[in-house]
Amino acid sequence: MRDEQAGLPAPAVEFCYRHPNIQTGVHCTRCGRPICPDCMIQAPVGHQCPECVGRARREFREGPGLKLRRGAASATRILLAGLFAVFVLEVAVGGSEALLGRNTLHLNQNLYDLGALFPPAVADGQYWRLLSAMFLHAGLVHIAFNAYALWLFGNVVEQIFGSARFLLIFFVSGLLASVISYAFGPLWDLGVGASGAIFGVFGAFVAYNYRRRHLAMAAANLRTAVMLIVVNAALAFAIPRIDWRAHLGGLVAGIAAGYVAEGFGPARQRAVIRVVGFGALIALGVALVVWRTDQIRSMLGL
Repeated sequence: MRDEQAGLPAPAVEFCYRHPNIQTGVHCTRCGRPICPDCMIQAPVGHQCPECVGRARREFREGPGLKLRRGAASATRILLAGLFAVFVLEVAVGGSEALLGRNTLHLNQNLYDLGALFPPAVADGQYWRLLSAMFLHAGLVHIAFNAYALWLFGNVVEQIFGSARFLLIFFVSGLLASVISYAFGPLWDLGVGASGAIFGVFGAFVAYNYRRRHLAMAAANLRTAVMLIVVNAALAFAIPRIDWRAHLGGLVAGIAAGYVAEGFGPARQRAVIRVVGFGALIALGVALVVWRTDQIRSMLGL
């Protein structure tokens, strides 16, 4: 039965506030005013009008954006400073071998002493190597590539998720990258580098854009991400010293961490998802470490 027959009032007809001659049923999610298809700008939730989008951009430029332009301290910059500080220590201890990354016994011994990932040592109880290895690098070229990648994606991901969640993504992904290398890599290889954690940051970038893949910018970011993944996969097979297990583990962990960091639903539900999600990722890492440690100890008679 139609509304007229039931004696109910007909629904109100609304028109776009910027184009009064265009009828619409869509409202801006920020201000609530009706907007037509020409005025709709896709947002993470619903659509926004041009005025609200412009206001949000001005607020960013005057707030977080201004801080970034002025070079204010950020988690990305602090991590980069930490990586370079440790590399300076490596060079002070190892000299030109550490600077050039020559694969020598002396350099490997120095990296081991500073906390490189070495499976038999981890199995012997030195679990801290799963984290300390992230801050060590085998030469200037190695740290330069990693620092550049962290600068590119770290700043973007930190702006998206905020400093606290960005750091969680970095360290949890880096930990799981080390765990995957420890659990499934060669027993006697020495592992160093922040690339696993950086792949985790990149994975969070992929997760964020995948959830917005219907937007043109996000779709373009995903195409770029696929190209970078293909290039890095080719490099992993072309250069034997690259630990592709750590890269893959960090990437997958970062994608999961990106989904967890953003969460789903209302604010309280998102907070619970973050706690449970990051806790589950860490628990998975602990389980793999326990399994691999027991395996190595049995092999070596520890």
